[in-house]
Formats: sequence, structure tokens, C-alpha cells
Amino acid sequence: MFKFFSESFNNLKNAVSNTAKNLVGNVAAVVEEEEEFSEFVLEDMEDMLISADLGVSYASEIVDSLRNQTKVKPSEVRAYLKSEFLKTLENAGSSELNFSDNDLNIYFIAGVNGVGKTTLIAKLAYKFKQEGKRVLIAAGDTFRAAAEEQLNIWSNRAGADIVRRDKADPASVVYEAIQKAKNENYDVILVDTAGRLQNKFNLMEELSKIKSVIDKNAPDNLRECMLVLDANTGQNGLQQAKVFLDAVNVSSVALTKLDGSAKGAIVLAIAKEVKLPVKLIGVGEKMEDLKSFNPVDFINALFEE
Repeated sequence: MFKFFSESFNNLKNAVSNTAKNLVGNVAAVVEEEEEFSEFVLEDMEDMLISADLGVSYASEIVDSLRNQTKVKPSEVRAYLKSEFLKTLENAGSSELNFSDNDLNIYFIAGVNGVGKTTLIAKLAYKFKQEGKRVLIAAGDTFRAAAEEQLNIWSNRAGADIVRRDKADPASVVYEAIQKAKNENYDVILVDTAGRLQNKFNLMEELSKIKSVIDKNAPDNLRECMLVLDANTGQNGLQQAKVFLDAVNVSSVALTKLDGSAKGAIVLAIAKEVKLPVKLIGVGEKMEDLKSFNPVDFINALFEE
């Protein structure tokens, strides 16, 4: 089996420390000393879970499950939340990035402008290059000159090749990348896409067109339709996920800027609400700071005191 990353999560606990305080520490501090789950305590707990970006419906579901029951005591709330959160992440699907050896692997990367999509693509290219893979980047955001130029710079740093055509039809750039990859035996294509949410119809049309080109010319090679989200956007990230689910069949999420964010509970909200697994997380600015997402490690980091 392809081991995508071998690095340990040395800085994961630090990266999620603000989220841990928001989501776990504050709730535990209020609840654990109580003798029973009174309505007052439960309402406080629900408010804190919502403010930690767990989402209204998920927070309500957790609190409702504690109402009128006798099995879980307030002193056990930490263990209860830990179990429920892990179950939610695991129910969203496998967190392992799909990859097939000795074949072309295409990764369709989507997300709104400003979430760190370009740098994530560069870091992902770097990771594959470190594994000895031949990597080609398709610069599919052709109408934002700065995006293409930035991607070009990052691809050079990562040691990846790039197909870019300023102002061209994005779908034609992706088509060209697929042909080049097939003819020259590349292992990976990373497809950058536009993220202009101001006009959702045009965005969906563009993304659907690119997806159609992949489906037509490399129907068995698409490994992931990955949505990139900024951890700091909180519940806005959930809304973005719903928009892109409408546009293309998103299969997974990459969460950037997790380090220092207090809104990392969006990982759980997305797993619960739209059943999308998180597969990659950004925990810093260096090339090596893109990590594979492991639900058990993430939950342990949140709950470790």
C-alpha cells in the first residue's frame, strides 16, 4: 500500500491547541464538576459547542443525547465527546489519500480564492516529488494572472512541471495536461481551478466542464476531487462545501492554516453534515508542513491535557 507520508505529527498538538481549548477545554471546565446534566448546564454546553464552530445541528444532537439519560455523568463528558467525535470522523469515510501505483493519478483541486489552494498544490507536488513521482500541474485558473504566476513560482520550488496558458479556456489546459501526462508517463496531475464565488453559476459551469474533460479523456484516473478550506473560516467552510458539492462531486477536504486556528472543529462539522473526509491538513508555511490527516491522531491531540 502506498504510504503517502511517513512524518509523525510532531506539531499537531500545537497546531490544534486553540481549537482544543475552544471545543474541549471550555466545555469540560463548565461541565465536569457538576453532579448531573441540568438544563442550565446543557444549554451552556450547547452554546459553547456552537461557538467552537461545531455547528448548530451537531451541537444540538450531542446535547440532546445527554438529556434525560443516566449512563454518562458530567465527569465523563470528556471521554464521551472524544468517542463521539472520533465516530463522526470515521463515519465520513477513509482519510487515506487515494493513489494507484504504476498509473496516472489525477487530483482535481477546488476552493474559493484566498484559502491557500495554490500553496497546497505546490506542497502536494513537493510531497509526491519526495516520493520519486513525476508531477505535472495544470494551471486551470487561467483568468487570474496572479494565480498562474504564483503557481508557476511554486511549481519551480517543488520541482514539478506545469502546463499554463494565460487567458485560455481552463478545460483546454486540463486536456493538454492529460495528453502530456499520458505521452510522457507522468504519475500525477494536480489540477488547479478557479474559485470565484461571486458568480456561482459561471463557476459551476467552468468546474463541470473541466470535470467532463477528465471524465472523457482519463475516466479511470481521477483519484480525488478535493475541496480546500481555510480552517479560520469556521462555519463559512461548511457553506463553501455545499456550493462545491453542487458544482462537482467533491470526494474529500484539505484543511489549510490549521496552526493557530481556534475554528478547527469545522473538520467535525463537515464530516457530520456533508460526510466528507478530511485527507490533508496544513500546519505551517514550510513545504513539509502539509500532513496527512489521521482521525485518531487528531482526536488524541484535541483531548490530550
